Amino acid sequence: MAAAVWTIKALLDWTTDYLAKKDFESPRLEAQLLLAHVLNCAKIDLLVRYDETPTESARTAYRELIQRRIEHWPVAYLTGTKEFYSLAFEVSPAVLIPRPDTETLILEALRLLKPIPNPAILDLGTGSGCIAVTLAKHHATARLTAVDLSPDALDVAKRNATKHSVAERIRFLQGDLWNPVPVGSTFDMIVSNPPYVTPAEFASLDATVRDHEPRLALDGGPDGLAFYRRIATAGGAFLKPGGWVLVEIGSTQDSAVRSLFADAGYEVGKTLKDMADLPRVVTARRLLKD
Repeated sequence: MAAAVWTIKALLDWTTDYLAKKDFESPRLEAQLLLAHVLNCAKIDLLVRYDETPTESARTAYRELIQRRIEHWPVAYLTGTKEFYSLAFEVSPAVLIPRPDTETLILEALRLLKPIPNPAILDLGTGSGCIAVTLAKHHATARLTAVDLSPDALDVAKRNATKHSVAERIRFLQGDLWNPVPVGSTFDMIVSNPPYVTPAEFASLDATVRDHEPRLALDGGPDGLAFYRRIATAGGAFLKPGGWVLVEIGSTQDSAVRSLFADAGYEVGKTLKDMADLPRVVTARRLLKD
């Protein structure tokens, strides 16, 4: 019997079937992303290389990645990259993987920032830097301060800023929320995708998230609102009059988060919905006269 010829098409077909039987949601896409990573090519290039037979070393590397995926390692960690707002971001287990839902925050932030010359923006819990880097990339005069408790996350964010040629406009600070921000600093906008998962929700998360993404970036305290309380309580001191706060929220937290900002004296604006039509970003503004 002739030995199987493991062309790119054969590898993709076999892997797609294998992942589908393991109940992965997007087996074909994942097979393509992992093989393109191994072959150091764009995913679309696989289509014109269907009849090519990768080397044994490439097939071995691919098998190893598939095995790690079966162990629920996120594809983004296996490839080391994730697209966000049409930009490629480096990711590692030190940072939360950027989600498309967070692009809702980006769109509104850019809309609000458009009339502001040289805006100063504070990104709390920057992680991979996806929010800070994207805002800097799409607002040519914006200057940002990006804060994270994790030095490893900041290393990733700094590399992403350098990759996208905005490092000179982003100041990175290591510490807990406001602690490393110089006293007296004020901003036109504060943005954050803070941890907001409750302990009960954490236990029910998909293993890909629960077992591999940083709990530090997910755990929002007993009711998921710990970081919103801190942002609402202290944020006013760091905002210019009329300055905005935009925070991403869990889909069930809209009313609670809006109340926290209202109670802290903000003018609470609209809540923006994500692509699934779920509440995703709360907006609030420091009143022009306190």
